[in-house]
Amino acid sequence: MTLRIGNASGFYGDRFDAMREMLTGGGLDVLTGDYLAELTMLILGRDRLKDPAAGYARTFLRQLEECLGLAHERGVRIVANAGGLNPAGLAARVRELADRLGLPVRVAHVEGDDLTASHPGGLAAHAYLGGFGIAACLRAGADVVVTGRVTDASLVTGPAAAHFGWRPDDWDRLAGATVAGHLLECGAQVTGGNYAFFADHALDRLRHPGFPLAELHDDGSAVVTKHPGTGGVVDTGTVTAQLLYETGGARYAGPDVTTRLDTVRLRQDGPDRVRVDGVRGEAPPPTLKVGVNRLGGFRNEVTFVLTGLDIERKAELVRRQLDDTLRAARRAPAEVRWDLVRTDRPDADTEETASALLRLVVRDRDPEAVGRALSGAAVELALAGYPGFHVLAPPGKGAPYGVFEAAHVPQDSVTHTAVLHDGRRLTVPPAPRARALADVPAPDLPPPLPDGPVRRAPLGLVAGARSGDKGGSANVGVWARTDDAWRWLAHELTADRFRELIPEARTLPVTRHALPALRALNFVVEGILGEGVAAQHRFDPQAKALGEWLRARHLDIPEALL
Repeated sequence: MTLRIGNASGFYGDRFDAMREMLTGGGLDVLTGDYLAELTMLILGRDRLKDPAAGYARTFLRQLEECLGLAHERGVRIVANAGGLNPAGLAARVRELADRLGLPVRVAHVEGDDLTASHPGGLAAHAYLGGFGIAACLRAGADVVVTGRVTDASLVTGPAAAHFGWRPDDWDRLAGATVAGHLLECGAQVTGGNYAFFADHALDRLRHPGFPLAELHDDGSAVVTKHPGTGGVVDTGTVTAQLLYETGGARYAGPDVTTRLDTVRLRQDGPDRVRVDGVRGEAPPPTLKVGVNRLGGFRNEVTFVLTGLDIERKAELVRRQLDDTLRAARRAPAEVRWDLVRTDRPDADTEETASALLRLVVRDRDPEAVGRALSGAAVELALAGYPGFHVLAPPGKGAPYGVFEAAHVPQDSVTHTAVLHDGRRLTVPPAPRARALADVPAPDLPPPLPDGPVRRAPLGLVAGARSGDKGGSANVGVWARTDDAWRWLAHELTADRFRELIPEARTLPVTRHALPALRALNFVVEGILGEGVAAQHRFDPQAKALGEWLRARHLDIPEALL
């Protein structure tokens, strides 16, 4: 018996029409939507400050306005974490919508994740719950289940547990569903979006990738695919890329199960079909992760355009001028950061390509320190600075920024609650057993390639990569497409070589995890994102392109691979 679970959202702001596309494109049993991320929780927290009745993903309601009748007609259940900080409020709004549309839709929700009251100073603090609250709602007959902060994979493990009758200690089955959920959670990223080897495919095929679905089986295995006739591509490469996204070592911890990523087997099972099986699971850790978002202060920025000759000296002049003014201000910013980006080139035939960008970012807990002080100082240089002075945009008043940190609490300290469609409240117990998380022993690697001629070339000619953020850290998953390329990659791309290729990481802890079954390496770079995405610590604050930068770096690559 197969359970077909689709995805219609990978983030708050994803393709609005995806819900309709998934409901009309082919058969489904359950349609999920992932609307939450670390940054989203901060955004919703700020919404809730303005309106206590807010705090959920408004676009989800607008999508249901168009699609709830269609889902009801086709017998598709909807499970989404769009409840954000206010799942009860969203569930009430969905009921109102169903009544207005004249649809006999049963709506349930999951709560208990909100721990803000126990984290003083936090704007939003939420535990990552598992899938058994969702399962309880579905078993009781819910047609729509909305949640707050559950793990992304729980949107799949919950429906699978309800459908197949899995027990909380069915570790291997739950681990298989966790992998399927992780593959679906980012929507079109597994169907060809953001794919390192996109150039292997016709661009028309990638213009409008279809959203993914998984055909789950009772043993936890699955086939990842998409509706017939939709754009994009599903192959072992796109699946490997998403499997490595925002993960770490071989043990992938969750509230219901710890999934052994080193046991995952991928096999092409036909056009746009990848079979995922062999996944083993273990008891989860005794604690739940808690994402804590708080306001970190205020930031402001200005980007100076430096054109033509003497770029470095122009940058030094404006730095000295601004530093003097900011130091003399009544309230100098606590943090001042300058970055010179050499986008200029010699003898350029356009002014834009003759110009470099000098970016100044200031941060402080006092909005005055990053507001008038900076905007006044920058504008006053207009006729007193370097030749050709201008900026991309004048600095404004400054804006608040958030910071993210991860905490952990005992599983049994959180009251995970399923609120059924008829109003009954069921407490969902924690996992029946727990196992402390530990690294797996280093796996055996294949022998290195024999010596031979090499050529200086980009790493991306022989390896794919995908990167992302986890709080202040980033992960970069790198994989090879052939056995010989893996033999070279496994020995060449050490943690030290990674630091050499990514200078920002040279002083940071970098941990390498090898996953031979996937011909992959996963690097975790601690602290490269500062206090998280909302703090905008670096040019690419979520490390989305860090993997592509790595692929563009040059190494001595065996000619046999090229």
